[in-house]
Amino acid sequence: MESLEVIGFGAMNLDLVYRVERILSDGETTVEGFTAAPGGSAANTVYGLARLGTATGFIGAVGNDDAGKKLLDDFESAGVDSSHVQVKKKAATGSALCLTDPTGKRALYVSPGANSLLDAPDTDIDYLNRAGFVHMSSFTGQKQFEVQQQIVSNLAPSVKLSFAPGELYAAKGLDTLSPMLSRTHILFLNRNELEQLTGEGLEKGARLCLERGCNMVAVTLGRGLARQGKTITCYLSDGEQDCMIESVPSRAQKTLETTGAGDAFAAGVLYGLLRGKGLQDCGILGEIMARFCIEKTGSRAGLPTPEELAVSYRKRTGSTLHM
Repeated sequence: MESLEVIGFGAMNLDLVYRVERILSDGETTVEGFTAAPGGSAANTVYGLARLGTATGFIGAVGNDDAGKKLLDDFESAGVDSSHVQVKKKAATGSALCLTDPTGKRALYVSPGANSLLDAPDTDIDYLNRAGFVHMSSFTGQKQFEVQQQIVSNLAPSVKLSFAPGELYAAKGLDTLSPMLSRTHILFLNRNELEQLTGEGLEKGARLCLERGCNMVAVTLGRGLARQGKTITCYLSDGEQDCMIESVPSRAQKTLETTGAGDAFAAGVLYGLLRGKGLQDCGILGEIMARFCIEKTGSRAGLPTPEELAVSYRKRTGSTLHM
């Protein structure tokens, strides 16, 4: 059977993105725009990689409805193998209500739908063991978390685990995630998730994850962290080398729509790893991908073609990105 470079495993949702004047804890505000678009963290990353020409597949679940068809069609348009996506006939496709304001703040409300029906028989370990990387993100349900834990314990030694736990899994803490972290080649977190997972700040929190067995940790920093007169947007460490990726000026945007930016970052880093790039270049590729993502509403609309990524990489580094 044909091998795949990356297989994703995570929730599949239709994102209902409302651009609002401001995020409220209570009160009233206005809606400035609405978009319904395919989403799900690992699904977004895999889509971004497929768009760059990477051989990808996915394990997940959708409902037998229009939303599920839209998610499958979107995978097909990018060339993602969706033969192992389960269609659950008696469930609605998962959805995520996303409120996002002009400063980049977000509030997410997830309705898991068919994702909550994914069970062990729906996962094919032989299929996953065909991959160079398995890229895993969270589900809302405990059953699906346990299925993922079992899958991780049965992955072939040749398969590298890429893990984006998100807030839902980060809240479980280091001890609960430790068996998965010990098998993780690269861990993707944002700054808040890292602090939630470890109870520590950037460098110390990353070290704690590395001590649990991760080979690499990649942390996105949102609007950036000021260091020595520079704005740092992401941090990567493998225990021997620490890389701070500096922000670069971009085109002015009326609205900073950050949905999926972390997933796009993960796609860029994984793309670099698959092509033998070092930590610094992987971080730069991730930062470029995230910048493309936030230029359009939704997690996938702004993701680049290989040619667009290569042009941006050359402008940033002066080097050619070999596809």
